[in-house]
Amino acid sequence: MSETTTTGTTPTSSIPGLVAGTYAIDPAHSEIGFTVRHLMTKVRGTFKEYAGEIVVKDSLEESAANVSVELASVDTRSEQRDGHLRSGDFFDAENSPKMTFVSTALTPNGDDYTLAGELTIKDVTKPIELAVEFLGVDQNAYGQTIIGFEASAQLSRKEWGIDFNVPLEGGKLLIGDKVDIHLDVQAALQA
Repeated sequence: MSETTTTGTTPTSSIPGLVAGTYAIDPAHSEIGFTVRHLMTKVRGTFKEYAGEIVVKDSLEESAANVSVELASVDTRSEQRDGHLRSGDFFDAENSPKMTFVSTALTPNGDDYTLAGELTIKDVTKPIELAVEFLGVDQNAYGQTIIGFEASAQLSRKEWGIDFNVPLEGGKLLIGDKVDIHLDVQAALQA
């Protein structure tokens, strides 16, 4: 990717329309979700409350992102299950209310990117890499520059101390260890 070193309203790279600055994640047009195996199916959930920003630098690889998620806002379309997820068996949202991600590196990967960072859940911080697809730059109805992207990763929940499970016959477990994380993000350039 060829880069130029300009700021303000001039593009920072060969991505048409992308300018350096701080972009706030728009929760009304974004989603932070997960999928985990439960018995013979998969449970899908989202978080309703979160905030974050993407700081685009003149050199795209120097850009950064950080996100804070309210764990009590988990929604799997089952109040009973959501209550259990908020409990000490899983997120312990009363004592550790936030999950955070702070990026450490952005690396081009063909037409896409790899975003490395530190994910903290229940006071346990571990490295994680997100596969990122940049969806483009546009203007919203208010004239703000917006960016969009999708990101995904898979993690072992046990590595973050979330190891509750119920043994089943034949050595099986009720809940899978692998959790697929997906993000659909739209963020607006801040003045």
